[in-house]
Amino acid sequence: MKKILCIILLLMLALVVSGCTGQRTTPPATTAPTGEIKEFEITAKQFSFEPNVITVNKGDRVKLKITSVDVTHGFSINEFGVTQNLEPGKTATVEFVADKSGTFPFYCSVVCGSGHSGMKGQLVVK
Repeated sequence: MKKILCIILLLMLALVVSGCTGQRTTPPATTAPTGEIKEFEITAKQFSFEPNVITVNKGDRVKLKITSVDVTHGFSINEFGVTQNLEPGKTATVEFVADKSGTFPFYCSVVCGSGHSGMKGQLVVK
């Protein structure tokens, strides 16, 4: 009788333990961008970006076509992981999803001359 009771207790314990460890949590689904595709053409030149303010909505896919017209420049937006070298006379395309709201600076990330530190702009995400 004791043996049967021990077997029953062991079986119950095994069921409880397997029930606890068998639970799975489904990770949240990754959401696709719900906004529009917003395209901008940007000119990089010593020592400015034109336009230097870009406004989009949260969730928009942003596509930037950036052309350096004089020397090698860079284009960076840290908060969106954007870093791109810009060779003179060539157009580089940068794409990302504006998945956070706020005002985010962009800047030249390649030293391009005496006015380099002022070569900045803003991405505004509403």
